[in-house]
Amino acid sequence: MYYKFLRLEGKKIKSNLGDCVWKKGEWKHEDKINMCNYGFHCSSTILDALSFVKGEILAKVEVKGKKEVKEDKSVHSDMRLVKIWNWTKKDSVALSIFSAELAIKNFEKLYPNDNRPRLAIEAAKKVLENDTEENRSAAASAAESAESAVWSAESAVWSAESAVWSAASAAESARSARSARSARSARSAEKINTKINKWLKSHLKEMKEYK
Repeated sequence: MYYKFLRLEGKKIKSNLGDCVWKKGEWKHEDKINMCNYGFHCSSTILDALSFVKGEILAKVEVKGKKEVKEDKSVHSDMRLVKIWNWTKKDSVALSIFSAELAIKNFEKLYPNDNRPRLAIEAAKKVLENDTEENRSAAASAAESAESAVWSAESAVWSAESAVWSAASAAESARSARSARSARSARSAEKINTKINKWLKSHLKEMKEYK
């Protein structure tokens, strides 16, 4: 199963660069394929697909023929759209809220008296429920405050880490510790990505199919 995001211009579904117009069920073919240059690209997860193209159309695609595969995307000589959904601002807001809530507990453990990120999430939920100018303005202000809070936290962590590394007496020990920390971070990120992808697949049931 593969996914890709596409642009919607008027009533035409187009590739991100606008050089190909798509219709559901219609096979597209290219003789030459090359990652990022030639052929039709897609990803095995919705989150990976979204990381490459922020489009108004999300499509499940079928592929055949020649291919090249990387970890987060693949390129194929033949592709067709088998199912199509509208990806709206509401979907982006819902995804942002879900993703933020995955991380908020970790932030609040470190900074229990800083409620700015929590207020930003609640403001975004109000926009999702009722998209008014007043709610959008409040959400924008809350998001700016939350960004300042997170930036301040990251700066504090970076300063603390710098002090630790400066105090380390053995370079080899420091490298080993850094490697272990990177591995933990990678595992944590992988778990979060898995949860987000699971949410995205479930969210498809709530999305409007493109007609």
